[in-house]
Amino acid sequence: MFAVIKTGGKQYKVQSGDMLRVERIAASAGEKVQFNDVLMLGGDNPQVGAPVIEDAGVQAEVVDQIKGDKVINFVKRRRKHSSKRTKGHRQKLTLVKITEIMASGAGKSGVAAAVGTGSVSAAAVAAITGASADAAPAKPAKAKKAAAPKAEKAAAPKAEKKAAPKAKAAAGADDLKELSGVGPALEKKLHDAGVTTFAQIAAWTEADVAEMDEKLSFKGRIEREGWIAQAQEKTKG
Repeated sequence: MFAVIKTGGKQYKVQSGDMLRVERIAASAGEKVQFNDVLMLGGDNPQVGAPVIEDAGVQAEVVDQIKGDKVINFVKRRRKHSSKRTKGHRQKLTLVKITEIMASGAGKSGVAAAVGTGSVSAAAVAAITGASADAAPAKPAKAKKAAAPKAEKAAAPKAEKKAAPKAKAAAGADDLKELSGVGPALEKKLHDAGVTTFAQIAAWTEADVAEMDEKLSFKGRIEREGWIAQAQEKTKG
């Protein structure tokens, strides 16, 4: 008698005593599992499921948790900016030994169903394998708690940056962009140097101009654009 079962998205034809490598199952070595997706039973009275045979099952004993052969994936792009990448992969597998093929009574056998580790949630795996279900959601809870302070820290600098321009505007700073050759970038440099009003610029001496040229790398822009004269006119108005 043989059976065709489905597990891990693949189909296998098995008989009692067969050794089989299937996609990783959530079970330890020595445990007994049952495959409930039986598509066909062969023998004296063959049966075909629609799509599975009700109450049929195939029981197996977990021999070991293993890995498949290494597969190398190499990609190379021949272009002006060429690139190449090499990746290796070893599929996680479970080695099982088929012990019994059941045409009926699988639902009352009491053997845990074979569940793939990547097909259901951790809580479902814990419930099927008999592990503590309360311990399963503990890790996600810690992740949420750890993520909360990071979100608060990330939001704080943004709020400070948005509030900064408002604070400068409230301090009574002049619009220095009204000076010839002053754009947002130069205005920011002047603000960082503590210059926020036309009155400050109007009062600059030659020493102040030389210091600003050196400090902010203006390279003679102050005299060339006539900032002091413009500032004096604006303070008069």
